[in-house]
Amino acid sequence: MSFPRAGRINAAQIVAELGVVRERFLTEDQLAAEAGICPVTHESGKSRGVTFRWACNHRLRQAVCIWADNSRHSSAWAADIYRRARARGCDHPHAVRILARAWARVLWRAWTSNTPYDLTRHAGAQKLAA
Repeated sequence: MSFPRAGRINAAQIVAELGVVRERFLTEDQLAAEAGICPVTHESGKSRGVTFRWACNHRLRQAVCIWADNSRHSSAWAADIYRRARARGCDHPHAVRILARAWARVLWRAWTSNTPYDLTRHAGAQKLAA
């Protein structure tokens, strides 16, 4: 089974940006940082702020965010994450990045283990279905 609503072109963009070396990203956090879908914290003295990541692979971010935005229309798990982000007051692009970060964990697991996505093994989706 393939990822929900990825499509051939969008999936090809993601695979092209990830490359063929599966050991390139040792953790899902490294993948998320490279894709620019995780926030950056700036601290100095008593001030602290969380901002949008600019230093990243912009083509990978675009491909993953398009996939995440499309997936919320066919995946109840993805729609729930997006809905909860919007309910917290996030605007659409921020909510899509939050969803993309969640999908990055699933993508990394499937990519590094070289196994196709299986909805029955996706614990978050199964918990929501129950």
